[in-house]
Amino acid sequence: MVRPRMFDEDQAVDAAMRVFWASGYEATSTQELCTATGLGRSSIYNTFSSKRALFDLALRRYMEQTTSAQLELIRRTDLPIRERVRQILWRAVEPDPGDPSGCLVINTVVELGPTDPELVEILDRDHAVKLKALALEIRAAQTAGEVDASRDPEALADYVYVVLGGLRVAARRGAATRVQESVIEAALHAF
Repeated sequence: MVRPRMFDEDQAVDAAMRVFWASGYEATSTQELCTATGLGRSSIYNTFSSKRALFDLALRRYMEQTTSAQLELIRRTDLPIRERVRQILWRAVEPDPGDPSGCLVINTVVELGPTDPELVEILDRDHAVKLKALALEIRAAQTAGEVDASRDPEALADYVYVVLGGLRVAARRGAATRVQESVIEAALHAF
């Protein structure tokens, strides 16, 4: 007879997500995952089959959470586009207090991207959804007269996400808030 699981799998994935986010895939030990999730080694492997499978679930969870939050903000038509962009960028400077610094996606691209093209493809598809949504809203802002109509909406959307990535890397290395604020202000001049 198979024993029923005595833990919440979603909570375990969330706990693992935070460990991978803080330490990266390679540097995270199975013991750290056991400590964070409260599971034994055999429970982790019986439930998730491998460290990599757990990492993949954690990364997908992270992408779902961050992408849905960004899309919600991007689509807030009650705010001018410049304010929506400011808020997207500001979340890199002042993330939720309990979150590790930086970005699990960017950390993953840097760490595993050169050797895992399938993973990069998944990350690229997720990124494309955000870029498309932001470009669409920039185009609407151009129609409303908020943004210079001669600007390329796709290029502006790319620019926002390149700046966001830079801010997340800067946060990870402990950049001062005032430095990050000045980067955001400079980026908003494009709008």
